[in-house]
Amino acid sequence: MAGIVPESIVDGPGIRYAVFVQGCPHGCPGCHNPQTHPFGGGQVRDTGELFAQFQKNPLLKGITLSGGEPFCQAAPLAELARQVHGVEKDVVAYTGYVYEDLLAMEDPAVQALLGETDLLIDGPYVQAQRDLELCFRGSENQRLIDVKQSRAAGHAVLWEA
Repeated sequence: MAGIVPESIVDGPGIRYAVFVQGCPHGCPGCHNPQTHPFGGGQVRDTGELFAQFQKNPLLKGITLSGGEPFCQAAPLAELARQVHGVEKDVVAYTGYVYEDLLAMEDPAVQALLGETDLLIDGPYVQAQRDLELCFRGSENQRLIDVKQSRAAGHAVLWEA
């Protein structure tokens, strides 16, 4: 992983425990976390340790998985997300993939993490579409997707604050 922000108000709704993973295949020009792109580097952390830290703050609404690319480390993050849901908190995940491409991936770990995600911010960062007034995202092409409603509807359903 690349780092943690124990109390973030910009990485999803409410106060969030934000986990930034190391490694990203997208390499979006203008990314605000370019140090997370190389797969080498960062540090190895146990998901149980992260969950224990998360539980220490009762004010947290949930956890945010960012990066880097969380879906490149889907198996351990799906387990962490399951633990977070177990204490009735929510999970936000950022990804450079689009929702439809994640659905098409045949990797069980990717599907598990997607199934444990409540709010997905999808799509690559596009510097030409940058807008600092967007809610929880950096470029206009990125979507805020309610994953549970999307799965029930069979298509991407946009999240409403």
